[in-house]
Amino acid sequence: MNDPQLASDGGRTTEVGHRFVQSNGIRMHIAEQGEGPLVVLLHGFPETWYSWRHQFAALAAAGYHVVAPDQRGYGQTDRPEAVEQYSQLHLAGDIIGLLDALGAEQAVLVGHDWGAQVAWNTALLRPDRIRGVAALGLPYLPRGPVSAVVGMTQALGPGFYMNYLQQPGVADAELARDAREAVLRLFQWGFGDSPQAEAPVLPVVPEGGAFLDLLPEAGALPLWLTEADLDVYAADFARTGFSGGLNWWRTMDLSWELTAPWQGAPVTVPALYMHGERDGSVQLPGMDQLIANLQMFVPSLTRTVALPGVGHWTQQERPEEVNTELLKFVGGL
Repeated sequence: MNDPQLASDGGRTTEVGHRFVQSNGIRMHIAEQGEGPLVVLLHGFPETWYSWRHQFAALAAAGYHVVAPDQRGYGQTDRPEAVEQYSQLHLAGDIIGLLDALGAEQAVLVGHDWGAQVAWNTALLRPDRIRGVAALGLPYLPRGPVSAVVGMTQALGPGFYMNYLQQPGVADAELARDAREAVLRLFQWGFGDSPQAEAPVLPVVPEGGAFLDLLPEAGALPLWLTEADLDVYAADFARTGFSGGLNWWRTMDLSWELTAPWQGAPVTVPALYMHGERDGSVQLPGMDQLIANLQMFVPSLTRTVALPGVGHWTQQERPEEVNTELLKFVGGL
């Protein structure tokens, strides 16, 4: 399959090709544009390849082969039923399998949200295959004495939202009742001009409550999101449900166990870290210290960029600024 689909870049319209490849035992859908050194764009939750619609043209025009997969569990890519098949080792394996399928010895990885964690971990596990990492939103999380979800639960209590998302079938059914509304409320929660950005709310589900209780009621679309954009996301998640993405949370403890051999190991490849100043995920306990000292764990970190007024949906909220930083970073490798 190689049907073109439109993606926007600063008001321009470009053609993005689509096809399927086999990677790490799954059938993976990819969107791609351009020729040259490979740059792989890894989305987060609740997103798909489409979250990078503003990046294709800029990177392709600069001489890169830009590829954005629907990651395991999302979009048109396979969604294995077994939860344990969503560990970070599986997800990193998907990226190495993608490079193999594309005949690329190396690539630059650009990741946002959960995609940033996959990018960091793939570089940690296979630095021979990764030329550099640009992470948006999530800094590198070095393996600690307990898993991240256990650590956050110790800090914020059992209502910490990740515990709720880990319950089999619960958040899946809640979000799937109205996929369009769920996606919109998640996007409204995390962007820079949202009410929560003025007074951040701790991500703790009230006793007897639900995940959507944390989110604002669906209202007007944020300025960076059009009805057509929301239609794309809503159609994908109405068809697939949310279980594939939620399974990434359900393997956090498993991933922590499996990565014990890399305890204390740094990410050695060149790296760029970028986040919105109003991103709630960087306001969790301990994140300020981690970001300030990130070079201890990523010694080849070239730059940390904090985007003023920007929330969690970095590359969709401020595509031109993000593209400028990405081109500067990739061009300097």
